[in-house]
Amino acid sequence: MVFSSPIFLFVFLPAVLVCCLFRSLPVRNLWLLLFSVVFYAWGEVFFVFLMLGSTLLNYFLGRWVDGETDLSRRRGAVAVAVALNVGLLIFFKYADFAMENFNALLAAFGWAPVHIAKIRMPIGISFFTFHALSYVIDVYRRKWASARNPLDLALYIFFFPQLIAGPILRWNAMAPQFARRSESRTLFAEGVRRFIFGLAKKTLIANTVAVPADAIFKLTANGAALTPAVAWLGAICYTLQIYFDFSGYSDMAIGLGKMFGFEFMENFNYPYISQSVREFWRRWHISLSSWFRDYLYIPLGGNRCSERRNCFNLLVVFFLCGLWHGASWTFVIWGLYHGSFLVLERTKFAVVLDRLFPPLRHVYAMLVILAGWVIFRAPTIADALAFLGNMLGIGAASAAAVPLAAHLTHQVAWALVAGLVFATPGWPWLKQWAGRAAARASEGVRQFAEATGALAELCVLIGLFVISLTWLAGSTYNPFIYFRF
Repeated sequence: MVFSSPIFLFVFLPAVLVCCLFRSLPVRNLWLLLFSVVFYAWGEVFFVFLMLGSTLLNYFLGRWVDGETDLSRRRGAVAVAVALNVGLLIFFKYADFAMENFNALLAAFGWAPVHIAKIRMPIGISFFTFHALSYVIDVYRRKWASARNPLDLALYIFFFPQLIAGPILRWNAMAPQFARRSESRTLFAEGVRRFIFGLAKKTLIANTVAVPADAIFKLTANGAALTPAVAWLGAICYTLQIYFDFSGYSDMAIGLGKMFGFEFMENFNYPYISQSVREFWRRWHISLSSWFRDYLYIPLGGNRCSERRNCFNLLVVFFLCGLWHGASWTFVIWGLYHGSFLVLERTKFAVVLDRLFPPLRHVYAMLVILAGWVIFRAPTIADALAFLGNMLGIGAASAAAVPLAAHLTHQVAWALVAGLVFATPGWPWLKQWAGRAAARASEGVRQFAEATGALAELCVLIGLFVISLTWLAGSTYNPFIYFRF
């Protein structure tokens, strides 16, 4: 079940919003937990029992870690908890990948391959695992006590807004909200507003540019040579698709959290205005990058070590960041690619970069990011290299190559323009400017401006919601990229 589906919007969400009628907070939590389990079971009936079992196991592991007073024993307890959670992730997500590479090695020596049954990966297992790891590690670090009630931990793991694709929430941030949180009409209205904007980003921009992106990358995978214009269009479309798809989902998740009185951390901060790769990772998928920083990079030594060790730490973190996204060498290369640029930006190159004209720094960052998305999207490394070659005009396009106009329809063109506009903080800047202008006006003018602005925003929200529903009703194409992670 996805947020941008009629079954969610008109059946599931109204049913779960009934919890707002209950005065008792434990009852509201229980209601949210029950519907969260239903949400996951909608697409994974079998694996919901696995996840419930893992949650119960982590409850006892957390109690064990919390109860140990001897430091060495606590370290042993958390090591067992981390090993079990990571082991579950490795088995379901990477066993097939490891076996494929093992068989390739056997084939190189002329030996017969080993055949095992293909292992199906539970949806959202990467996010599930990182939430579980955050729980046991936060308990170990005494950032918050372990859950006294297993239902609290189950709600932390299963809470449906963040269950499938994040944001990755911390136990020490969520546990206090399970015990006490503020719910108000203002917060609920803010959540509805955030949800509708996220839905529009997903349906009107991401889903529209996904069509040419998928078609163009598929041509390369099938061995077709592209013209540079078509290749650039495919790369730009995917760059916008992955941002508006994932940030739109995060906006909807944050909005849903607010409807129920929860505050989630922000996950995106206009990453495409970055002027360096380092800045990009401070703005992109913030909950993931901060998770790797706090739970891996800093324990490895962070930047409190020699320059050589610091570079090694960065490469290790981004190797695992790439591997976390998927069991494929393209993801590994993508992670190392970004890690290498982060290492580069810690050398004298950073001085040169800082002296560049800001628009040139932005061009540099976007070219690096866009090329990285080609590697991320391509099914194989060979396909990624071929696609990048097509962008540079290397490799002649066939006479029967599909022309640019076949992909760049009027609808796609409008989605590209909207994507380029809303990938920048122009709208927040405009609202801030209007607010400052209104503050300098007289009381009557200020009240009129506020009322007019509120009415205009309401009309925009209703319009976006209606247009998004119209798009969903007229299309069967409603993918979500991060479900496979």
